[in-house]
Amino acid sequence: MEESIFTLIGRYQYTSEAMIFKGKLESEGIEVYMKDNYTIEANPLYSNAMGGVKLYVKNEDLLSAQEILSQISEVSLDDNNKPIKCPNCGAEQIGMFTSIKDLKSLITFTFSTLLLGIPFRTKHKYRCDKCKFEF
Repeated sequence: MEESIFTLIGRYQYTSEAMIFKGKLESEGIEVYMKDNYTIEANPLYSNAMGGVKLYVKNEDLLSAQEILSQISEVSLDDNNKPIKCPNCGAEQIGMFTSIKDLKSLITFTFSTLLLGIPFRTKHKYRCDKCKFEF
């Protein structure tokens, strides 16, 4: 069985996000290959179904690439470029997610996505990765 030359280094929901990480790795001299970026650019709603835009590096560059990516902060920022902190515990490890909690939101989301191809009536919330508090 033939061994792969490339290793998956990251998955990103949006092509623009993957391009930022690709640019950082290439600026450090690491060759990077993207997969599924054209399909997701054509229809961003496919991103989650396809597993996002994938970045691959050569096996010999894997450790260097992981080191470079680990130095990039994954802190969510507010409009003033300040880290968003959890109001419950003060942690800066915050993730944003889409919330559909009531029947009206679910119906509107489903029909708008099916009929128009664009989801409406979605609310975005933050969740603390440390204490799981939603705000």
